[in-house]
Amino acid sequence: QVQLVESGGRLAQAGASLTLSCAASGRTLSIYDMAWFRQAPGKEREFVAHISWSGTITYYSDSVKGRFTISRDNADNAVYLRMNSLKPDDTANYYCAATRSRLSAAAARNTWSYDYWGQGTQVTVSS
Repeated sequence: QVQLVESGGRLAQAGASLTLSCAASGRTLSIYDMAWFRQAPGKEREFVAHISWSGTITYYSDSVKGRFTISRDNADNAVYLRMNSLKPDDTANYYCAATRSRLSAAAARNTWSYDYWGQGTQVTVSS
């Protein structure tokens, strides 16, 4: 079993950049497909980005494509989300998720595809 801890969330101005980190303990991250989801108050948790265990395949939601980049460093047992050109609509609690399954583009977008979740880190973007 893997434990996930997100960090890096903070208050930022629109147009700024921010990098979130997801650190793993308990198991090596290299065997897991990983993803970032986010949840704004009163809304359902939504898919942001996914990266395969090898780091060679990535998927993004349309709302962040071209602005956000997911990456991983299996040696450091961590996954990152680089967020550029932040918008107020990006305000949410951001969650890291992991699965041993190898996910298709469609499956990667579903919360139920993932077995392990962190507690989240809050990102607030002011206009």
